[in-house]
Amino acid sequence: MDYTPHTEEEIQAMLERVGAGSLEDLYRHLPKEVLNPEIALPEPLPEWAVLEELKRLAGKNQPAFKAFLGGGVRSHHTPPVVQALASRGEFLTAYTPYQPEVSQGVLQATFEYQTMVAELAGLEVANASMYDGATALAEGVLLALRETGRMRVLVSQGVHPEYREVLRSYLEAVGAELLTLPLERGRTPIREIPEGTGAVVAQNPNYLGALEDLAPLAEAAHRAGALFVAVADPLSLGVLEPPGAYGADIAVGDGQVLGLPMGFGGPHFGYLATRKAFVRQMPGRLVSETVDAEGKRGYILTLQAREQYIRRAKAKSNITTNAQLTALMGAMYLAALGPLGLKEVALKSVAMAHRLWELLLEIPGVEPFTPKPFFNEFVLRLPKEPEAVREALAARGFHAATPVPKEYGENLALFAATELHREEDLLALQAAMREVLA
Repeated sequence: MDYTPHTEEEIQAMLERVGAGSLEDLYRHLPKEVLNPEIALPEPLPEWAVLEELKRLAGKNQPAFKAFLGGGVRSHHTPPVVQALASRGEFLTAYTPYQPEVSQGVLQATFEYQTMVAELAGLEVANASMYDGATALAEGVLLALRETGRMRVLVSQGVHPEYREVLRSYLEAVGAELLTLPLERGRTPIREIPEGTGAVVAQNPNYLGALEDLAPLAEAAHRAGALFVAVADPLSLGVLEPPGAYGADIAVGDGQVLGLPMGFGGPHFGYLATRKAFVRQMPGRLVSETVDAEGKRGYILTLQAREQYIRRAKAKSNITTNAQLTALMGAMYLAALGPLGLKEVALKSVAMAHRLWELLLEIPGVEPFTPKPFFNEFVLRLPKEPEAVREALAARGFHAATPVPKEYGENLALFAATELHREEDLLALQAAMREVLA
């Protein structure tokens, strides 16, 4: 049954307000093929036949070797315990835990997630997650602009280009200026910060995979009265210095690498951590520990006056929800591995990436681009168009060679390796690349 929330009277009033005589007039500027497209649907089928058809379609999927894709989404192992716990009914519910008396389990789990993220980032407070790394960055920058009262942002070209596009959209909406700091030899140069800058943003490891020393840039930002926002791969924080230690005021990133499937690009979750001094400017939900009337420990959503469902236009963010389930999966992953396990995964990924780098550079015409040292992603210059190389590899069962935007250079492709890869996987990709590039 169709459900239309507006009455005919309401629709007519709206049309009169915008000066249209009918709904047809309102949409007259659209192409006819968009207005009333012909949809070629097959005849109805019984349920068993539908299932058979779906199995047939699924059988068309090509078997592939382990993915070597990077640039924000990578293939990592998800311990079975993560999926088992995340499938429990108390976590799968879509209920928002506004009533603590019936939500203690989810609230406590979210509190543990926040604690883990804050420890990883080396900062004091973390929220209950964002949608993804890109929106976490945008919200973190808006936090900095509110705190500093300035409307200029300086962002390194080493920040993921898709993150920068999302950031640009957010800043255009609030009338803020966005300046880009070009990379020099694959890393962010240290320069004087323009007057009136409210936020300086850089990424480590950067989009090209290179490791950056961001402490001098954080110092330069603070000298100019700006806040420093660090974009950091959370898996890398198992071995690298946390953002808080090198002067970041805000740390953001995408949590996909913490035990989430690649999922064709989502759903994932974004993390956001900051200093306690900025907690009232922080977007999104915040779970805190407290005691009840009998002195027993409990958990609640706190400082809710920051949120849109209470303050509407005066809220710190227009996002009133979060990626609750996937964020909790990230917490389960961290709990399952522990600090030592996280370090082992990170180091194995680094070792496999450097070995793959060596093997691919043995292929004639392939040149290095990402400067060493890098983490577990790197960019190479190929003798052919990266899009064509990726398609040819996919036809051979390999997911690799992520095309890099031309703002960084011509014929660049990004590769990644993780703890899932073995020597034979790397050699198989090398052989396929030799064939494709011959």
